[in-house]
Amino acid sequence: MRSMSVLIMAGALAGCTTAPPPPTDLAQGEDKLQKIIQGRVAGAPVDCMPSYNARHAETKVIDNQTVAFRVVGGPVYINHLQAGSCSGLDSNFYQFVTKSYGANGLCRGDQAQVIDRRNGVNVGSCVIGEFTPYTRAAG
Repeated sequence: MRSMSVLIMAGALAGCTTAPPPPTDLAQGEDKLQKIIQGRVAGAPVDCMPSYNARHAETKVIDNQTVAFRVVGGPVYINHLQAGSCSGLDSNFYQFVTKSYGANGLCRGDQAQVIDRRNGVNVGSCVIGEFTPYTRAAG
């Protein structure tokens, strides 16, 4: 009887050894971010991305709370949206749309819209945080 309970216990423990869990959204976002800033050095955070850069930047959603603005031939600005996250932002169904107000370009406190690509309906908004510029490392 005792050997039977030992076998049951051994079987239960063997069932606990499984493959590692799949990467979380947070880990996937961190991987995307590292690929974008690879070979670059962070500068001091700024409140606004210069207006020229705002008009000529490729926007890349990292996750629900982080967006990268890649300026052709220039820096990459990483923005951590204020108030946590912007629900659904990293979905393939939604588009992140920004509007600049004034001459300073896109600035902390400006609102961005989340638009459903399928029907053009506004499904939410996010508040822009400060920008961290990443420039190519000298070398």
